[in-house]
Amino acid sequence: MANSSYGRKKRGEHYLLGLILVVMVVVVGAMVLRSLSLQKVLRENEAQISDLQSQIAAEKQRSEEIEERRKYIQTNEYKEEVAKDKLGLVNEDEIIFRIENDGGSAE
Repeated sequence: MANSSYGRKKRGEHYLLGLILVVMVVVVGAMVLRSLSLQKVLRENEAQISDLQSQIAAEKQRSEEIEERRKYIQTNEYKEEVAKDKLGLVNEDEIIFRIENDGGSAE
């Protein structure tokens, strides 16, 4: 009888080891799948960071251009340009030549 209880113990141990092995395979498989999922999210986030950095660089460039324009608008050169273009004013030492249109069509 001692032999039969020894055989049952061994079968029980093998069953337990097999169960533990199956659980470990499932856990490792889940970890691998989660790792792959996280790597995909990481790549997407890195791409988004790259896009945002490009947008930041473009906005910095735009900000610099706006600042340059703001400085230019405060100059006398800009004021003269607006006075000439919008108001038709000229400096005292300038002569204006006008070409009169004969009223004909340009066909």
